[in-house]
Amino acid sequence: MCPTGSAPLRWMPTGQQRGISSQKGGALNVFGLLNLRGDLTSYHTTGPVSSQTVINWLDDYATGLRQTTVVVLDNAPWHCSKQVEGKIEGWEHKGMYLFFLPPYCPHLNLIETLWRKIKHEWLRPQDFESKAALHSRVNHILKNYGKQEFTILFSIK
Repeated sequence: MCPTGSAPLRWMPTGQQRGISSQKGGALNVFGLLNLRGDLTSYHTTGPVSSQTVINWLDDYATGLRQTTVVVLDNAPWHCSKQVEGKIEGWEHKGMYLFFLPPYCPHLNLIETLWRKIKHEWLRPQDFESKAALHSRVNHILKNYGKQEFTILFSIK
């Protein structure tokens, strides 16, 4: 999530305008794991994301597993690097398997629906007024995901 924001199409009454100032920097990089029951585990950093960052997050996630788990990942460079490949066998011994989506198939990953809802529905214009406001709102959404206002009802067919 970045303070420069995204500009989804919004309708305003005739004669009214609303501006959102733009800032460079202050990105909040979020890595989320969402299961079919809707349980969310998320990690975030204000620094850059690297393969080692993702490895640390997946190592942490793997320590709490109680059943065989498949983690679906896109093909971001830090997801499919040689470093990550070197960890796969160890994760498999812990019952965690990685599944890499085909290129250009974000619709196959449930977490993409969550990111879309956060960016286009749950973030408000005032959340982009400062880096602190954006980070606070994103953390609030992630902490309260699955409760009242931040819920997605997925159906499995």
